[in-house]
Amino acid sequence: MAANYYDVLGVARGASDKEIRQAYRKLARQYHPDVNPGDSGAEEKFKQINEAHGVLSDADKRSKYDKYGDRWMHADRIEEAEAQAQTQARNRGRSSYQFYNVGDFDPNTVGFDLGGMAGVGADDIFDRLFNNLGSERTARPGPRAPAEYPVEITLAEAAEGATRVIDLPDGRRLEVKIPPGVDNGSRVHIPAGGGRDGDFYLAVTVMPHPRFERKGKDLYSEVEINLEDLALGTEATVPTLSGRVALTIPPGTQNGQRFRLTGQGMPELNQPNARGSLFATVKATLPTNLTPEETELFRKLKELRSNRRK
Repeated sequence: MAANYYDVLGVARGASDKEIRQAYRKLARQYHPDVNPGDSGAEEKFKQINEAHGVLSDADKRSKYDKYGDRWMHADRIEEAEAQAQTQARNRGRSSYQFYNVGDFDPNTVGFDLGGMAGVGADDIFDRLFNNLGSERTARPGPRAPAEYPVEITLAEAAEGATRVIDLPDGRRLEVKIPPGVDNGSRVHIPAGGGRDGDFYLAVTVMPHPRFERKGKDLYSEVEINLEDLALGTEATVPTLSGRVALTIPPGTQNGQRFRLTGQGMPELNQPNARGSLFATVKATLPTNLTPEETELFRKLKELRSNRRK
């Protein structure tokens, strides 16, 4: 039996969106693979946390989960089957047609014209009679919409593309490809599968990343730089989705200054070579636990700066 999503995040069933978001961020930082390299247990826990957050942070998915539990992904089909069963039960008690004794009616009084019916088949005649008499016909259901399967992927998978195995209603398992560049809410059309028309869709959810924030094709992150390096200049190493890149920090860089790394963002859907940018925002880290000598140096620097402003 799958783990309860509320228990995975450590929140109550009636938790607010804010409480769910805060719990996810705390756990994601704790169990992220970058923080626990080589720890398979932490990696599995991280996947469970992302799975739980992906459902409970979405109002529609959370409602289905609260109602159907582990079967929430099949909620639409369950409700469709229930509706069909109710319709069939209602139709058992009534006929598809209301029958009339046509011989008892005078065409001049009931308001339909038999003219022009010479040579017309009996079926057509009865069709016209029943239509004029207001007969009820059972409506035929229209074509059913293609099936839709929810899938969750990481931000890195959204950047590089991914594959998933889908369990079809007829018992088959189909490996499907998710193209690079998909975003939350993307629908990927799969032209063969378990739908009545032979196709279906993947409803994609991209799980949040603890380090990067995504806005379209662009990514945003922070890079921590020591105060002295901001003053004197340095070369920093900035993490990206595909590795690490060097970033030159000029002398006098201010806290909050943003640097643009072109081509280090997300690819455009169906155009994997057209990538956005990564915007790295400088976050100054102040020194702590100063030695007496360091404290004296800062005091002297403050004095020198004060004299310059006079």
